[in-house]
Amino acid sequence: MQTQTLRRSKKKMKRTDKQRINPFLWFDSNAEQAVNFYISTFMNSKIDKVTRYEEQAAKATGREKGSVMTIDFSIEGQKFAAINGGPVFKISPTISFFLNCDNTEEINRLWSKLSDGGTVRMALDKYPFSERYGWVEDRFGVSWQLILPGRAPKIETCFMFTGSQHKRAEEAINFFISVFGNSATPAGKSEIIQLERYIAGQGPEGAVIHSKFELDGQEFIAMDSHMVMNYEFNPAISLVVNCKTQDEIDYYWEKLSAGGDERARQCGWLADKFGISWQIIPDSLGEIMSNPEKAERAMMAILQMKKIDMKMLQRAVE
Repeated sequence: MQTQTLRRSKKKMKRTDKQRINPFLWFDSNAEQAVNFYISTFMNSKIDKVTRYEEQAAKATGREKGSVMTIDFSIEGQKFAAINGGPVFKISPTISFFLNCDNTEEINRLWSKLSDGGTVRMALDKYPFSERYGWVEDRFGVSWQLILPGRAPKIETCFMFTGSQHKRAEEAINFFISVFGNSATPAGKSEIIQLERYIAGQGPEGAVIHSKFELDGQEFIAMDSHMVMNYEFNPAISLVVNCKTQDEIDYYWEKLSAGGDERARQCGWLADKFGISWQIIPDSLGEIMSNPEKAERAMMAILQMKKIDMKMLQRAVE
């Protein structure tokens, strides 16, 4: 295994209530069941906020007025959001979540819960790289990679580059670091922590077998798949970038959308040049959407936008 280690972090990463980047999970109509499953599975977890479909959003999506639209929740300090969005997208293993478990009892308990009704990709067992590891898709299609020994942070978002994006992991890592590392308002470091490449005879030579990197102080993992698989990144799992100002929205929208799919740019969503979906939204949007008096006017405004315009949004809700 060819290894390039630029920095290894020995201290625990600090989690804050205002993480810059949060995973967003798209479900057909069972977001509530999925979130309740995760809350019952993970000990340190909670539901933070629920929004419901107002009239305009219901008309635009075909959902029932008053039904659950999004749920904000957190697991082990990592914030997530889930949406009932209809059968438009299907979650794939191209984005998964590493669970760094503290002991054998914990990894066995979580494996039992997450594998119940799910699909095992790699059995929970001993491997050359870990004394205990397993990869499973839970009953809702979300992929989890469980590993010992534990480390901080507890949960890390992992990108797997395969299909048309195979062997582009290192390019993507450098691109993401250039975007978040050059922001005028960074909350933390953006840099490579560790990078390991395949050597000849071991896998696709030069491809990334495993990497860890930070974006604005949050740790992520990226890898090229051992072989090309028939999966592509899609909006079923996107990354929300929380912005405080219009300048931040403009910056991340311009940088992350460069070279991406023009057709995917609407309502604050975009797809970057690797096909990974991002949502560039103001911090205030969650509070607005949780207010029934403001949510419908906000949704009417957002449906007319590609990049979010905070002044137009504020005028609409007022």
